[in-house]
Amino acid sequence: MKCTEIPYKRPDAEGACRLFRQYAEAIAAAPDAAEQLAEYKKAEGLSRHLSTLSSLAMIRHTVDTRDAFYEAENDFWDANGPAIADAQQAVARAMVESPFRPALEEALGALALEKMELELKAQTPEVLGLMAEENALATQYQKLYASALVEFGGKTLTISELGAYKMHPDRETRRAAYTAEGAWFDEHAAELDELYDKLVKNRTQQARLMGYDTYVPLGAIRMNRVGYSLDDMAAIRAAIRRDAVPAVARMKAAQHRRTGVADPKYWDDVFQFADGMAKPHGTPDEIMAAGREMYHALSPETSAFIDEMFAAECFDVLSKPGKAPGGYCTSLPEYHLPFIFSNFNGTSDDVDVLTHEAGHAFADWIAAHMDVPEILRNPGMESCEIHSMSMEFLTSDYYRLFYGADTPKAMLAHAADSVYFLPYGAMVDEFQHIVYSNPDMTPAQRNEAWAKLEKQYRPWIDFGGLPFYGRGAGWQRQLHIYLYPFYYIDYCLAQAVALRFFAAWLDDKNDAWQRYLALARCAGTRTYPQLVEAAGFGSPFADDFIAKAVGPVESWVAAQDELLKK
Repeated sequence: MKCTEIPYKRPDAEGACRLFRQYAEAIAAAPDAAEQLAEYKKAEGLSRHLSTLSSLAMIRHTVDTRDAFYEAENDFWDANGPAIADAQQAVARAMVESPFRPALEEALGALALEKMELELKAQTPEVLGLMAEENALATQYQKLYASALVEFGGKTLTISELGAYKMHPDRETRRAAYTAEGAWFDEHAAELDELYDKLVKNRTQQARLMGYDTYVPLGAIRMNRVGYSLDDMAAIRAAIRRDAVPAVARMKAAQHRRTGVADPKYWDDVFQFADGMAKPHGTPDEIMAAGREMYHALSPETSAFIDEMFAAECFDVLSKPGKAPGGYCTSLPEYHLPFIFSNFNGTSDDVDVLTHEAGHAFADWIAAHMDVPEILRNPGMESCEIHSMSMEFLTSDYYRLFYGADTPKAMLAHAADSVYFLPYGAMVDEFQHIVYSNPDMTPAQRNEAWAKLEKQYRPWIDFGGLPFYGRGAGWQRQLHIYLYPFYYIDYCLAQAVALRFFAAWLDDKNDAWQRYLALARCAGTRTYPQLVEAAGFGSPFADDFIAKAVGPVESWVAAQDELLKK
């Protein structure tokens, strides 16, 4: 069945909640672990059904935010999702409080019960109304962002489509594109500030009702962080400032020498080659076909995966008016299918969809065909991002299918960008720690905090008087800050591992792929530190982990830079 043909019907939310509570009561009253597990299986089936419907509503709403039917369905899930999650918690509570817990842990795995305990800390009935309000505010931001249209060069463009001009070989065109983008955000500054202020105060109120001083610890719980602490994450940020920021400063200096820009400004920051960035060749259909060829060649597992994705048409990748920004991969668990959403814009971002998002999709597809409890189907998001970011590197041999003669440039740019990301990702995370530790900050104070962090994490950048970015408001373009608080550090945790995979791939391609495949086959049965150690990279929180991740790639980029000069 094609994804567009999957039937959708709004569920009976109250009926679903009653069923979950009935399952919880049956688990609590069961005479042994076997009967408890049987009831738990029923609850898992209902969870899969509701998750599939929720994903369908989200997919169809983000594909066209102007569609009134799916806008209403998205609103339904925003309003009812917290209550359904609360009812699901009754099942989790009955399981973790079971007198037969050792037998449950033996059957499901101790980590499954640990994750259930974490779920119980994520919300209480007192905050359900606030969670529904939070969902509605996040949807308002997404819809506002999706409505963005910019007049540029005689065309009306979405923010995503404008991205191609931000990488244009002509420096003035790049500056004009950043200026046009900033003008739209400045025009909507009051709305953006008001939405974020409401979100911060809403989340803070939730945290305080649940007994926390700030939203920071609750945010970590809701990100399902298992096996490491907030202190570990602070240590990662410190390591990035110490080891990645100087490396990126050196790499940026080399980049600007390569492009011949003597006085670099922000509009030169992503521009890596004097004769223009490598662009994928061909139409969107040809790029998708190249992606299919790539996965056929990579391994038998990826070949079967990509054929199933194409047969079910599990993609929506063309940018168009009314479509939500960004990209994502989600799951349709009742059909054992992932779904990839993106906005093609004619840049290397289009190829990233077929490596990054398909990395998520491949891991989800692998897990869907495993006999593991639903709660262990996926690891934490920091580990899910290992799947995607590492796939970007492990498919490097097939860049030629997309870039042809520009492949060396594409590979260099991707490797450099992966190192460049670490300071930015850590900066986003630290910004959120500052904001949620000081929830009464004014919009101006938030911008001041962001501008100060820019000097710590990206001291090489000169904004050159750009609107929006120049006043310290650039964080408002990062939808994760609005929609998914404290998610962004997960990209850093994963990127460091992906860089290690790249170094391993440079040494032995087959060994690196087999290590990746083994990691994916663990699904969510191990914590993030356990997965990294199982891949042979040691502890991700070791003092030298970031240095070991960055150093070899910095050296490889420098060597490739020299080769391109010949």
